[in-house]
Amino acid sequence: MLKVKALATFALGFVLVACGNEDPQDPVTESLTIYKSPTCGCCTKWQDHLTESGIHNVGQNTKLLSQLKTELGIQTQYRSCHTGVSKDGYVFEGHVPAKFIQQFLQQPPADAIGLAVPAMPIGSPGMEVDNGHGGSKFMAYQVLLLKSDGSSEVFAILSDYSEQF
Repeated sequence: MLKVKALATFALGFVLVACGNEDPQDPVTESLTIYKSPTCGCCTKWQDHLTESGIHNVGQNTKLLSQLKTELGIQTQYRSCHTGVSKDGYVFEGHVPAKFIQQFLQQPPADAIGLAVPAMPIGSPGMEVDNGHGGSKFMAYQVLLLKSDGSSEVFAILSDYSEQF
């Protein structure tokens, strides 16, 4: 019994020390559940982009994407091939660059449900296409702020590939 108490005390002390060493300057590591089709390759590439940017994510294959998007309040005109959902219920629809997800989550606007990149713009994270010259083709696009009333506004305008990182 004494060994068990000693082990429990050690474990509690380890947990307290580990928690006490967190740096308040470090960004909060966010975790997203990514709802997607099991056959979608660009969704997996977008997940890789999130992971490389420090956003933990778990893929969840589903055949009920449209129904899920409706339940989450994502209007048809804002939809893409996959939907990320944060632990707080914020949505990230389509190929939203990780830096904008992180920026949004640091200070979510009061009336927002999340961000969206409608359709699948060429050159957005997960939609990279080689331009034949060692770079990626790029199509300018907007990241939209989705509001709880179903409307949207521009959150970011990307006119160059490098602005995504």
